[in-house]
Order: sequence, then structure tokens, then C-alpha cells
Amino acid sequence: MEMEESHGREEEEEKILGTRWERDTCPRGTHKVRRLLLDSALLPLSVAPDADALASAYAPDADADADAPSPSPCILFPFADDGEILILDEKWLFCELLSVVQPRSMDPSKDLAAYGYGSVAWKERMESWKQRQEKLQMMKNEKGGKEWDDDGDNPDLPLMDEARQPLSRKLPISSSQINPYRMIIVIRLVVLGFFFHYRVMHPVNEAYALWLISVICEIWFGLSWILDQFPKWLPIDRETYLDRLSLRYEKEGQPSQLAPVDIFVSTVDPLKEPPLVTANTVLSILAVDYPVDKVSCYVSDDGAAMLTFEALSETSEFARKWVPFCKKFNIEPRVPEFYFAQKIDYLKDKVEASFVKERRAMKREYEEFKVRINALVAKAQKVPEEGWTMQDGTPWPGNNVRDHPGMIQVFLGQSGGHDSDGNELPRLVYVSREKRPGYNHHKKAGAMNALVRVSAVLTNVPYLLNLDYDHYFNNSKAIREAMCFMMDPLIGKRVCYVQFPQRFDGIDRHDRYANRNTVFFDINMKGLDGIQGPIYVGTGCVFRRLALYGYDAPKAKKPPTRTCNCLPKWCCCGCYAGTPPPLEGIEEGIEVINTFMFSYARIETENPTPQHKLEKKFGQSSVFVASTMLEDGGTLKGTSPASLLKEAIHVISCSYEDKTEWGKEVGWIYGSVTEDVLTGFKMHCHGWRSIYCIPARPAFKGSAPINLSDRLHQVLRWALGSIEIFLSRHCPLWYGYGGGLKWLERLSYINATVYPWTSIPLLAYCTLPAVCCLLTGKFITPELSNVASLWFLSLFICIFATSILEMRWSGVGIEEWWRNEQFWVIGGVSAHLFAVFQGLLKVLAGVDTNFTVTSKGGDDEEFSELYAFKWTTLLIPPTTLLIINLIGVVAGVSNAINNGYESWGPPFGKLFFAFWVIVHLYPFLKGLLGRQNRTPTIIIVWSILLASIFSLLWVRVDPFFAKSDGPLLEGCGLDCN
Repeated sequence: MEMEESHGREEEEEKILGTRWERDTCPRGTHKVRRLLLDSALLPLSVAPDADALASAYAPDADADADAPSPSPCILFPFADDGEILILDEKWLFCELLSVVQPRSMDPSKDLAAYGYGSVAWKERMESWKQRQEKLQMMKNEKGGKEWDDDGDNPDLPLMDEARQPLSRKLPISSSQINPYRMIIVIRLVVLGFFFHYRVMHPVNEAYALWLISVICEIWFGLSWILDQFPKWLPIDRETYLDRLSLRYEKEGQPSQLAPVDIFVSTVDPLKEPPLVTANTVLSILAVDYPVDKVSCYVSDDGAAMLTFEALSETSEFARKWVPFCKKFNIEPRVPEFYFAQKIDYLKDKVEASFVKERRAMKREYEEFKVRINALVAKAQKVPEEGWTMQDGTPWPGNNVRDHPGMIQVFLGQSGGHDSDGNELPRLVYVSREKRPGYNHHKKAGAMNALVRVSAVLTNVPYLLNLDYDHYFNNSKAIREAMCFMMDPLIGKRVCYVQFPQRFDGIDRHDRYANRNTVFFDINMKGLDGIQGPIYVGTGCVFRRLALYGYDAPKAKKPPTRTCNCLPKWCCCGCYAGTPPPLEGIEEGIEVINTFMFSYARIETENPTPQHKLEKKFGQSSVFVASTMLEDGGTLKGTSPASLLKEAIHVISCSYEDKTEWGKEVGWIYGSVTEDVLTGFKMHCHGWRSIYCIPARPAFKGSAPINLSDRLHQVLRWALGSIEIFLSRHCPLWYGYGGGLKWLERLSYINATVYPWTSIPLLAYCTLPAVCCLLTGKFITPELSNVASLWFLSLFICIFATSILEMRWSGVGIEEWWRNEQFWVIGGVSAHLFAVFQGLLKVLAGVDTNFTVTSKGGDDEEFSELYAFKWTTLLIPPTTLLIINLIGVVAGVSNAINNGYESWGPPFGKLFFAFWVIVHLYPFLKGLLGRQNRTPTIIIVWSILLASIFSLLWVRVDPFFAKSDGPLLEGCGLDCN
């Protein structure tokens, strides 16, 4: 009976995992085991010559037949708790102890070496195996890889074969760069403690209110610095091996084994989000360097615009010519607008004589394509009274944007999806979800969840990539870069998403408003990658579909405590002494063992979830629910395309998410306009980790709002989302404890939600210098002693040293760092301040704030949008601060002049802070007044300051008044006459 249950369990496991079990007896004949055959492409662990007794027990007898083939070297890890044995050899066998065979009795008269204990037989076998490996490697090198028709499952394959190596590795920052950085952080923390002790213990009684406000502000700044600094304690870089990915999953003469990917593009209003930009993004997706049968592009039109529909139809036709041209000549980037606008030598590395001719023809085709798209845009400017009609005369279903049915149109794929050369094209699908009055559609997050369900029904691939409408593939191999992590057998199973940095086109050379955000993407995100991974930033991110479904990450089962002292410190899995395994890192190697142990334990312990619970979680769609059970993806068998389309329409209906966990635990999370941060936070709370991938060639590029007003509105939206998260149940201060979120990662999420509150102390601190100089004549600090001056000076030195060392290990330039500092002040006293009050009104009073889509850089004139003036209430606070501080500087200088030059000491500190505010707000002032063909703003500012100071000096000196050498006589006030 027990054997029947065991066989039944094995059959069930084979159905679920596609694995195969073998029953066997160990070579010593002492144990009966069953072996689970796993992926042979993984690296085996090396074995030391002096393996322990248990490993020797797996070896043959010393007096065995010398001609018999020796088994592959392996390591055995005993687990005394449950009687299991883990055998790691070239096939990575997982063995479960079934029963113990009566062991052979040992003859006390014989030496233990006769039984394999302490003998040199193991060492001889290892030497023989290593020689065989070297010989096989030499044979492969001599043949140049040709006629090597092994599929990778042969245990005698050389371990040096790149197809069996890790697909990526960590590159820690060098100790010469990171250790001084950490030391200065600790020193700065100590100095900060002494600084606060002095500030608190030495109040300014003459200006107690000003002193108290300044101390509160400084304490808040110190806490904000800690939240921002310590998540950057463990920065790392990463390196991918695309050649190894191809060797492992794209073997010659066999179908590609690369995982398929669904790519999501979201758009709303085609009049604000130009259809030509969306078309270029779609074209770059269709031309990506990835197997065409494994790429599907889903475009979400949340505005149900016929203009977007017709533009996609034109794009699908142009793609039949553009895609083969890109792949034939291997061009970069594969987006026509930017490819033809490049001011580079496009003939570099091109060897085909027909390239110039075909490039000219393709450029002409693209110009005609642009004319057709622009004609559609011009036509859409005036909506007919009866609404839009399609080519067959029927009304367009989306004429009412707020009340229309769901629409799905497959432009490319299945039938008719071939280019001009007859090759298959990736699938292109148009999706517009149903909208009805009275429903909360949750903006972008709701649209993304609709795409998740539609893609699960139509293609159901294991990985998803989401892009904004204006973020195109700048690197055609970007998906392969992500797959080096997702498909890596060492780390891939625990990765929920791979985030790429955002890079931008069309930004002025000096990046006046810090649009590139380099400090965040090249410093903060690298630091998070060394902890649990970067936060999700809304675009350029490859997801694991199962992670979006709200599942927990694979739990690593802790191995039992070892019972002897023969193991080195890096190993804790059993009784083994030897050199570390030849993996890129011991941590990754142990993670593989834990992952396999988790997979096995899950099969043994988990029961299938009842159907009604799955429907309550995912919704009333049997097709979609069934798709969630397929870990490796794939559509259900026996379903027709027509039935799948019908089911896809059902899953994008308005009422589908009612009484489900969509937006709560599944998919993109609702509750904030920055749904990206919230979604990534929930995944990390489930124990997943994310990866930050920075390819040599930027993976994606987009456009940024370079105008000051548009930039401030964009920052306002981000800050408002952070306030919403802070005031919700998902606030990192109290949510997610007991899960898989690491404490340093939690600090980063706390910082991401509390940073808008810094605007209040920042505004107060920027106002204090002017108030002290202009109104009271007091200051926020008492007269400094020598010790106090030392702490102030040490703090400033630590601040500058921290920044310099950050720039050193990250590669960020000093100009980029300074622009980031300036816009931190500009955004802090404007957009962040408004976000705090709007967030409080929205959450506490229910007053919602509607945001318009920020307009991006124009193309009429280079950087013409940069100098366009658009008045908004966000400009009022920084403008007021500028005026107050300018007046304060003039008043402070005039006061020092009137009181004599010996009184210049006290005003120095006041003037220093006032100048600090003015210098940080200088880009804002330039945005108000400056233009390239006008008088530079800096000249205007300094002219006003110098003119004011010179006027005061002139009044003080008064050269036209006759000077007397005699004593100065004061009038008594009496009229002597």
C-alpha cells in the first residue's frame, strides 16, 4: 500500500513539474533511494580529495573492478531531521531515502581503507575526472564548437563550457571606493550627534522662536538624511552574459527555448500623447532582437480614441517594411524617428552595398508614414456632431469616452502577420477596456490590470514588460538582458522584476531642471540593488507574471545544524570539507539548493486551492483562473481563437474586478497615483527580490517635460502619490512586518513616502535667513565658541566628503549632482509643499485632484519648450522666497555698512544662508527670466545686487559734502538768531 502511494505521488509530481523519478540503490548497497532528475545545465560542486565518511560511502569499494566505469563525482548532504539525502552531481540528483538496506558487516581485521573510508581512491577518481574534462574541452576548442552535437545533458560535458555557466554576476564596488564612503558616513553620523547636542543645549534666548523652529527643521533634515543614506550602504553593479544565454537556450538546429514576453504600452489621450510617438514605440517593440514567436505587444487605449486605433493600423502596415530592414542591417536604435535623426556616421560597420539605397528608400517610406499619421491627427481635431464612423459605416464604439464597450483588435499575429520578406511578425493587439458611469476605473493601474488579464487569456506568457507610450527600445537586446536574470537557474526563481534605469532624449545640455534624475538612478537604485532590489518606477520593467498574481516568493528552507567541525564557514548544508564550489558566488550556489528544496517541499505539503477561492481572488473567468495555474505559461488546449477573444472581452468588463482581490493583492495595486511604487512595495513584502540592470547601451529612452511648469506638475504628481501611500494602510512605517521585506529596504520605502513632508521645514529654513537679516536683526545660533565652530566645520566637511565619494563610486558628474541639489530645493518649496496640502485634502476631506497629462518637449525649435513661460500657482512660493532673500541680502549689507566695517562678522552667517537659498533657486529664476538670445539672468541678478550695494555706499560716503577737519559739532536744536 505504501509503495502504491509513493508511485502515485511520483506520477502526480511528474504531471506538475514535468520531472522524472528513478528508483535505485546507492553504489554501496546500503540505501534504497529515488532520484529526481533536474536541469543538467547547472554547475556541479567540486569535491575535495578528503571527503568525509558519508561521501566515501557513496564511492565504490577500493577493491572494485578497475575497468568498471566510475560514477560521477558528487557531494552528499545528510538531513537527519527527515531522513533525506541530497546528492549533487552533474545531473543534480535529489534523492529521498526510501528504506535502509541491511549494511554489510565490517571485518575488524581489515583496514578501513578497504571500505573506502580514508582511502586515496576518491582522490584518484577526481584526478581522472578532471583530466577527462580538460580533454573534452580541448576537443571542443579544436573543432571550434562544430560537430558538438550534445544537447547539454551529457555528464561528461566540460564544465568550462559557457553554456553551463551563470548568466549574470554581481560586481561589488571596489573596497578602495566603498570603504572610505562607509567610514565618512559613520563619522558624519557621530558629528551629527554632537552638532544636535550643541544646538539643543545652547538656545538663543533673544530669538527663541526662531531658534526653536531652526532646531526642529535641522532634526528633520538629519532624519531624512539617515533614511536616504543607509539604503545606499551596499551598492553593487551587475554584469550579464548574452552569449551564454544564447548558448544555453538557442541551440543550433533546435527551436529557441527563450521564455516568451508580453509587452504592454499604455496611452490615454492621443491629442496630448502624440500618436506618432506611440507608433515609434510600437515599431521599436516589433523590431526587437528576440524570437518573433515569443513577443506580443499589447497597446492599451484608455481613451477609446479612433485616432489611436487608426494610427496602430497604419503602424502595423509600415512595420512589414521597417522590421526586416532593421534585422537585415542590425541597426540601432530600431525606432525610425530617432534613427534617421542621428547625427552620426550611419555607414559605420555596414558592409552590404545595398545599405545606402535601402536606407534612402526606407527613409522615404517613413516620411510618407508620418504624413499619413499627421493627416489622421489633423482630421481628429474637429469631432463630427454624429461622432466618428468606421470604414464600414458603423459608429465607432468609443465615441463616448466614459461609456463604451470593451474593444480588442489583433492587428498582427496568427494569420496575416508577415513582413515584406515573408517572415513572421510579433503579435500586435489593440485593447480598450469597457467603461461605464458609476465605476471607479483606477486610471493607469486599472488599465494595466486589464492588460494582464487579456494577455493571460490570449498568450499567457510567464514574463511581462511595461512601457509608457514615449519610452522606446533604445537597445534591441534589452529583453535578453532581462532574461539573463529571469532565466538564470541560480537566482531567477526569486526575482519578481528586472528594472532598467530611465534615460531621456531632448534634454538641454545643462539639464536645468534635473530631468535626467541621474543621482536617483545611478546612486540610490544601485544601493537598493545590493539589499533586496530597486523600487519599481513605472516603466522599463520586466515582471514575472506569478509575482503580479500576489504569490509569495519561494521560501528557502533552512538546512539542519551541522554536527561536526569539518566544514568551512561558507558551507552549512552538511558534513563536507574542501574548497568552495566554482560558482560566481557561494551565496548563489546555496540559493539554488534552497530553491530546489522549496520546490520539493511545496509539492509534498501544499494542497490544491479550491476553485471557488481562486475565482474569489482572480474573478469569474474559468479560462483566466486556469491560466494562473500554469507556472510556465501557455494557452489552454482545446480552445479556439474566437472563444479566447470572447473570454478576453469578458475579463476587461467594468464589473469583472468587483469582489475580487484585483488592485488589493493582485496586479497593480490601487490607492495611489504612483501605483508603481506601491506595486513594487507589495512584491517585496511577499519576499521577492528585484534586480537593477544597467546595460552598456541604455535599454530604453523616453522624453521628459523640460518646461519648468510641466516639470513641477510632474513632480507634484509623484509627491502626491507618496502622500497617499503615507496616509494609507500600506504605509511602510506599519505595513508588511513579518513578511519578507528587509529592514534597509523598508527604510528606502519610508523615505520614498515621507520626503514630501520635508517641504514644510525646508520652506521655513529658506525663510529664516531673510527674516533674521531683514526684520529682527537676530540669528538662529548664539555666538560660536571654538568647539562649536569645530562641530559646524566638521559637519560641512562630512557633507561635502559624502557627496564627493558618492560621485566617485557611482560615476555621477558634479554638474549632475549639483543640478539635483538645486531642484531638490526648487521642488521642495513648490510641488512637494502643494502635494502635502492636496494629499491631506484628498485623504481627509475627500477632495480629489485631477491631473492633466504633462506635455513633453516640442520639436518646432530645439529646446523651444524650455523657455516657454506657463504660469501656475506652483511658481508662487519659490518666487516669494527669491524676493525675500534678495531683499534680505540688500538689507543685511546696508546694515553692516551703516554700522561700520568692524561689524561685518555677525551678518556673515546670515548672508551665507541667504546666498545658499538664492544659489539653489537660480535655475528657477532663470526659468522665469532667461532665454538664450536675451541678457543672461546672472547678469541681471548681480546687476541688481551690485547697484543696490553701490547706492548704499554712495549715500554713506557722499563725496559732494564738504568735510571739516575740526571737531564734529552737534546742533543743540536752538535758534541762535
